[in-house]
Amino acid sequence: MITLYTIGFTEKSAEKFFSLLETHGVTKVVDTRISNASQLAGFAKGKDLAFFARRIGNMDYGHELAFAPTKELLDRYRAKQMTWDEYATAYVNLLDMRQIAKHVHIEDLHQNCLLCSEHSPEKCHRRLLAEYLRSKEPDLQIIHLE
Repeated sequence: MITLYTIGFTEKSAEKFFSLLETHGVTKVVDTRISNASQLAGFAKGKDLAFFARRIGNMDYGHELAFAPTKELLDRYRAKQMTWDEYATAYVNLLDMRQIAKHVHIEDLHQNCLLCSEHSPEKCHRRLLAEYLRSKEPDLQIIHLE
């Protein structure tokens, strides 16, 4: 069984965030955000997150832009120009267009954690990505850390 975690950093202290990752044995944080450099991200800015992940939990860090929605798609959703269901369909179609299933070795994602900013996974592309990957590899177990 391949285990893939997801987590959002908003509404979490650094202590809670890194404790969740450590408790579950995460070996790599996979950043799925379009931009990982926003000052609003606090401890979760890309360079800081890579440092903290290594120093606190001996975890790797990677920023995978192929997993991020396009800026245009995200802007349309945030501006309420499309519903969640329309956004979800467009994002999954984007994953297909990028041929994610061909370029990602799902077994290499074991004990990895998909990161985004949304607190919960219900309306976040990290959940859609995890479910997309599971549709390609049924032995993939998804655990959302909250």
